[in-house]
Amino acid sequence: MIYLINQTTFQQYEDITVNIKPERLKVFIKKAQELDLKPFLGHALYYDFLNHFNEDGTLQDDAPQPYKDLLNGTEYLDDYGHIVLYEGLAPTMVYFTFARFIENDAVHYTATGPVIKRHENGDALSSPEVVKLVQQQRSIANAYANDIEKFLWDNKADFPLWRYNAKNKSSRQAGPRIRGVDKTDFNYPGSYNNYNLTITEFLN
Repeated sequence: MIYLINQTTFQQYEDITVNIKPERLKVFIKKAQELDLKPFLGHALYYDFLNHFNEDGTLQDDAPQPYKDLLNGTEYLDDYGHIVLYEGLAPTMVYFTFARFIENDAVHYTATGPVIKRHENGDALSSPEVVKLVQQQRSIANAYANDIEKFLWDNKADFPLWRYNAKNKSSRQAGPRIRGVDKTDFNYPGSYNNYNLTITEFLN
């Protein structure tokens, strides 16, 4: 299994406790890749992309430059001559993973069924509070995912395997999720002018 992020990557965006075992975090990274990123990128691009990775999770030296840019981010000019700073896949993966981690960490599975976890050093969040926190993380993930989509549209000649499919967005993951970001104008080619306004309005 190729993991696109790890605990070190995670700590660049969120202050996650060092007591969480990397193996446990990998469970949610895998789910985020398979259930959020793969439908978003499409199976053809996703699997071809992963075929250019080494077993240790690093991108191969001879991987196409567009794949390196997709993963690591880059600075480029869009069709309007504007400079775009694309951050890569990491922030999207981090926040989809974080949402899944929070959602799962709030519940403990016992022989008699699932229960809300109790913590010695603090009170557990209520179910509505957990839902709200998960939605916040998915909102951030979707905003970063829109940046990926813009990058793919702006460089579509470099990604012949990518096909835009609106259904990919609604299938990112089940449960509570933010759909508002998914309807921004720049999700369609030739209509990126309202990008900053739309995102700002949504986040406010």
